Parts: sequence; C-alpha cells; structure tokens
Amino acid sequence: MPMSTTFPSESNSESGKNNKKTASEVGHARNVANLHKLIQQVSVYLLYNPPVPELSVDSLQTLYNTATTKLSEVEEKRNANKNAITLRQTAFENLKTTCTRIVNRLEILGLPQGTVDQAKSLKRSIQGAKKKSAPASEAAAEAPKTISTSRQSFTQQAENFGILLQLLTTISAYDPQEDELKLANLNTYKDSLVSATQAVDQAEAELNLKMMERNKILYTEGSGLYSIAQNVKKYVKSLYGATSPEYITVSGIIFTRTK
Repeated sequence: MPMSTTFPSESNSESGKNNKKTASEVGHARNVANLHKLIQQVSVYLLYNPPVPELSVDSLQTLYNTATTKLSEVEEKRNANKNAITLRQTAFENLKTTCTRIVNRLEILGLPQGTVDQAKSLKRSIQGAKKKSAPASEAAAEAPKTISTSRQSFTQQAENFGILLQLLTTISAYDPQEDELKLANLNTYKDSLVSATQAVDQAEAELNLKMMERNKILYTEGSGLYSIAQNVKKYVKSLYGATSPEYITVSGIIFTRTK
C-alpha cells in the first residue's frame, strides 16, 4: 500500500478567528499519532534492528516526544493569538461610535468647514463608510478632497484615530464635559488600541515561529518525521519482503506531508 503524499494547506494565524481545526492542523497531529502507532508496531518485530541509529526504536521515541512537544507549543501560541485577537476586537468595539460622537460635537462648534470636512474624512476612513455623492456641480471640486475608504486594518484605524486626535488639539473650542470624550482620555484610548494591535502582532510572530519549528521536526527532508517514517517502512520492506504481513501492516499507517 503506498504512502499518502497529500498536501494540506495551512491557514495563517489571523484566520484563527474561529476555533475549527484546519485540515493541515489535523494532519500534523495525525502524523505524530501515527508515528507512535508505527513505533509500537516495529517494537514487536523480532528482526527489527536497523543499521542506522535514526531508525532505532529509541530514536523514534525521542522523535515522537519532540514532535508532541512542538504540537503542544503551537497550540499554546495559537490560543494566545486567538485571545489577543479577541482582546483587540473588544478594544476596537467603541471606536466607530466614539468617532461619530466627536464629529457630531465638532459640527455644532461653528468651525471652518474645512476643519469639519477633515474630521469627517478621518471618520469615514476609520468606519469604512463611503462618502456621500456630491451634486454634479460640486463633484469636480470635491474629488481632490476624498480620502480612500479602503484603509480598514486595525493598525490603520488606530493611526487615523491618532490623526483625528491631533486635529482636536488644534481646536480650542473642543472642550467636552463627558469624560470619555475628553482629549486626555481619548489619547489613553488610542494608546490602548495601539497596544492591542501590537499584542496581536507579537502573538502572531510567536505562533509563526512555533509553526516553523514544528514543520522542521515533521517535514525536513531526510531528518523529519515524514522522511523517517518512510525509511522505517522501507527497512521493514527490505527485512520481511513487500508481500509480508509485517510490511503490509506498517505500510497501512498513513503519513501526509504539507507543501
């Protein structure tokens, strides 16, 4: 029976917004579990005494232990990444309504229209709302003032919010009584948005590192779990023959390889 060489793709960490396992994540764990099954099987073969140390039962057990540890480390970092994403989502929940409240306040202060328009443009960039179409006679004049509304990443939202707060520092009439709209508190809020975004970046970097370490253990050509498992099967085939029950049994233990 031939070994499977299926190539499941792995999602990046940001897609971990849901808790479902991807095909590749399941495949990695199955490879490690099947290595344990392979070890148990060859351990009972009386003639199993490979000429290379990497295929010995002790070496296979060490490989299994290392691979199991790497799977656990990946899951730990994956959960940390999901938690960071959740915390970032919570931090940004009130951003759009806060920007609306700020702009509504500016509109009643009798400010120059250009200042209000600038604030509105920043609000649209943060909220992802399209600018209302201007009358045909004004369209040409308004076109140069538009700001792209596609800048919707969390980093860009926080960045645009910071620019909006910088604008507020130039408006002496902006002096709200509501604590949550006071400039000092808005700056604290902005800092929390930046921190939440940076925490996701850090968690994702740590997850990526652990996935690379795991993939090195599992799939490095010649020394990874996948290659070692192939060589174990080849050795059993050479030892007992292609039609032997010993080889047929181990060849039925399936290992998959990612791209």
